This record gives sequence, structure tokens and C-alpha cells, in this order.
Amino acid sequence: MKPLKLACIGCGSRAQTYTSLAAKQPDRFEVVAGADPVAARVEKLRQISGRADFRGFASAEALLAAGKIADVMIVATQDNDHYRHCTGALRAGYDVLLEKPISTRVEQVLEIERLARQANRRVMVCFVLRFAAFYRKVKEIIQSGALGEITGIQANEGVMPWHQAHSFVRGHWSVVGKSSPMIISKCCHDTDIVHWLVGRRCLRVASFGSLEYFRPERAPAGAPARCTDGCPVGDSCAYNAMRYTTDMRAVWLPMVFDRAKDASTDEIVAWLKTSPWGRCVYRCDNDAVDRQVLAMEFEGGVTGTFTMTAFENGRHIEVYGTRGVLKGGETYHRHFGAHLVFFPHEGEPVRYTVQAEDGGYELHGGGDPGLVRALYDDMTKPAGAPLEAGLDSTVHSHLIGFAAEEARVTGRTISIDEFQRRHAKGA
Repeated sequence: MKPLKLACIGCGSRAQTYTSLAAKQPDRFEVVAGADPVAARVEKLRQISGRADFRGFASAEALLAAGKIADVMIVATQDNDHYRHCTGALRAGYDVLLEKPISTRVEQVLEIERLARQANRRVMVCFVLRFAAFYRKVKEIIQSGALGEITGIQANEGVMPWHQAHSFVRGHWSVVGKSSPMIISKCCHDTDIVHWLVGRRCLRVASFGSLEYFRPERAPAGAPARCTDGCPVGDSCAYNAMRYTTDMRAVWLPMVFDRAKDASTDEIVAWLKTSPWGRCVYRCDNDAVDRQVLAMEFEGGVTGTFTMTAFENGRHIEVYGTRGVLKGGETYHRHFGAHLVFFPHEGEPVRYTVQAEDGGYELHGGGDPGLVRALYDDMTKPAGAPLEAGLDSTVHSHLIGFAAEEARVTGRTISIDEFQRRHAKGA
């Protein structure tokens, strides 16, 4: 096998995850270049690559101007930059591994699809849940026919209160106008997994949701603008930013603070005094919803529902069939010792336990190794062969999400085909 050469635009946590997995497969991949305005991140990628000839760049523009120096460009920048960096890579002749969402505007999603087709380039989207052991088992059970004819799917995502506060109140995706709606920035994973499991096009969608909890009027009496300013309820507040120095340091701080591993507590506190992540969660500029529901109708009368809530942990799913019901998720795993349980309409339940390579199943990490394995297979397939997470299916998943947001804002039920035609005119 000839190894694929990988380059990265954006050298943050997601790029580091993918390239770390790729570097462990030297017969398949060579990590040859990376671009990021933060030099320390480029250096981190250089270390991951293990190559003396690794090329580092301070910007995407500089990397793209260097000519075609790799086979696949990993685009792992902030959401608003995906369109610019993906189209730049396509025009430079690269196939692309694109972090989700494809873009923050539906017109740009459709334009990327058009440009990739025109350039005859492959774009694989990082919908890692498609590669997680849990969802692949769900897909396998559905395709086995054990459930009979599928009549509906009910899915939900508990974002987790701290995650909501970290990413969608204080963080990069807190202001919709600067990023994208919650249903895209966080839950395009979920509209995709429902679409992927159903295996049919969505015809129409309705949606309701709002931001109700993380608002100024919910702030405790006397709460200051920042948690570092001596909050009277800091010791009991679940969202106290000072937790970035204690129990929330190892997992969450490295995502936003490059020196998280080595910094002293005083250094972290000093950073929190000016960082967005030091703000009181009730006194931010956020407008992303903290709850949302979708109702979907697919071809053949299959129905789907999805609930996003900040106030639950993990993902759950129920698949209804003419022969039985499949249920599973984080709560089943935690309390019943099985990831999935099939309840036939007649007969005894059947339990399933799955195990991902890295020990995860419902979280993003559970699918990362499978995504990277599929990357090589997909990028070396014969021309025209469908990709495991290619634009031919993932664009439709995004259309569901964007249409759902229009439905939420307008209070109307949205036809997906009509929605796509209307926005394709502006692509």
C-alpha cells in the first residue's frame, strides 16, 4: 500500500486526535504539514508526525500557496472558516477530511457539494458517530431485519450542563450569529445519525426550542460578571469557572487554553480573569438554545424525533419496528449493564454490549479510530464509489438541521426539497 500524505489546516485538538491515530499507521498515512496561527499547535503536530521534513505554516493561505504537498487536507478550523478552507483545498487539488459542520450557512454547504463534484474531488465529513461501535451495532441490528419494518426513531442528546456552559454559553458556539445554530454546531451529529439509521430522505421537519436557563434574570443575587471576582454562591454553583483549576481542568481546559497541562493554578486564574471562560454563565452574550425538539417525516412514512437538552448526560435512542423495539444509550449502559436491549413484541429481550477501541461508544472519541481507518479506504476507493460519510449523504443531514432551525424560528413545518431548492439559488 502507498501511504496517503496528510496535511492539516488547523492544528488544534481535533487535528491532533486524527493525526495521532494516523501516525500509528505508518503503512497508511504520513503526516507531512500543518498550518495554524498558534505556533505551539503547529509544533505539536510536528511532534505527532515524527518527521524531520514536516512543514509548518502560520496560515492556511501559506500552506495552500505551497502547492499540492499532500493527498488529503484535514480541515479542522473553527466552524465559520470551514467554507473558506475547504473550498481553498478543493481548488488546490486536495481531497478533504472536513470537520463538522460542513459550513455554518446552508448556501455554503451546497456550494461545497457543487465545487467538489465539479473538481472531481472527495470530501469526507467527520461524522464520527457513524463509526462508533454503538451506532454501527444499531445499524447492523436494523439491517438484520430483527426489528422488522422500521416505523420510527426517537433520539436524544443530553449535552451535559457543564458542556453546555463551556461551549454554548461561554465558548465558541455561544452566539449563533458568530457560529451557527445549536442544531448545526452541536446536533448535526444527531440529525446525521437519525438520517443514516433510517436510510431514507427526510421530507419535512418541524421544531421548537429556546434559551431559557442561561439568562441574566437567572443569576443568583450578587453574582459578579466573573467567577474570579468573588461570587457569593461560588462554592455551591455547578458552573463556577474556578473548577477549571480543579475537577474540570484535565478534560475541558486543554480545549481552550494551550498551557492547560503545565500552567500553575495562579496562571489559570489570571487567564480566567480576562478569558470568555471566566464569565458568569448567567451574564454572557449567549443566544444559543439550551433545549430543542425536532419532528421529522421520512420517505415511506417513517417518523423521527430528536430532543436536545443541556440538562441530561449522553445520547439515547429508540428504534421502533413491526417486530420489536431497540433501546439503548448512556442510561442503559450505566444502570442496566447493556448498551442496547432489543424488546421483541413476542419473546424475551436480547441484550447487546459493544466496545470501541478507545473504550468509548456514545461520545465523539468512540468513533475516531474507525473514522481514520475509513479515511484511507475511502480516499483510495475507485472513482465514483460512495464514501462512508461523503457529501452525497451528509449534505442531506445538514439540510435537515438548517430546515429545522428555520422551522423553530418561523413556527412552520418546512419541506426539505423546497428548502433545498430555495437555498440552492443562492449557492
